[in-house]
Amino acid sequence: MRFGVSTFVADDGIGPVALGRALEERGFASLYVTEHTHIPVKRESPWPGGGDLPRIYYRTLDPFVVLSAVAAVTERLRLGTGVALIVQRDPITLAKEVASLDLVSGGRAVLGVGAGWNREEMRNHGTDPATRMRLLRERVLAVKELWTKAEAEFHGEFVDFDPVFSYPKPVQDPHPPVLIGGAGPTTSDRVVEFGDGWMPLYGRGTDGLGAKIADLWQRAGRPLPVTVFATPGRPEAVDELAAAGVDEVLFHLDTEPEADTLRDLDRLAALTR
Repeated sequence: MRFGVSTFVADDGIGPVALGRALEERGFASLYVTEHTHIPVKRESPWPGGGDLPRIYYRTLDPFVVLSAVAAVTERLRLGTGVALIVQRDPITLAKEVASLDLVSGGRAVLGVGAGWNREEMRNHGTDPATRMRLLRERVLAVKELWTKAEAEFHGEFVDFDPVFSYPKPVQDPHPPVLIGGAGPTTSDRVVEFGDGWMPLYGRGTDGLGAKIADLWQRAGRPLPVTVFATPGRPEAVDELAAAGVDEVLFHLDTEPEADTLRDLDRLAALTR
């Protein structure tokens, strides 16, 4: 089982370069960063975490800028999004961003994707919340075409383009893994159809996780990797996920100044040993 961290990298916390170096020095396997392009001042959608929305949600840096900075100062760390809100991103640009990250990092990019919960945020990008799951599917499929075909084309309900050249191509063969976020009643359908793995958030639909993983593998006809993000830094949580057969545990890392973050990482690193 691999251990990494998932976190919000914000303008008032530890910087990407210092964070990446600290993670690799402590033997962590991966860094996954959260995305929100913005948060509308007038909010209607309730935060799934309950209560007031933490300020880090509107202070986040762009995930691909963060991961590129980390790639430049690390050699082994897997670099992922947890999750990228691709219903708010152009798929042609997204394909180039992730392929470029994979190239400059030597094949370490991972694309965790989700449809999001903040309906007013989506609407500002021209996305209809009612159709966001269908849009998510098409954008993932289109990105994979752009990564793997010399002359890529896609014709769908929401994404439509004639043959194009799109470079660079990713280093990983056939492409960086796409991990499907969420744990709703139809999430496994998406994982089986167009995902390369599953990435639920700890404590939200992860009860009975071992049985859910077994069911997912049976439906897919093959083992699929499972990464659990926002895992609390407690030994019992690690034991629980290990017993369920999880491949990768991402500890939740609070967004704090550098000195506080380094102390937190020392504590989390002790759990991995």
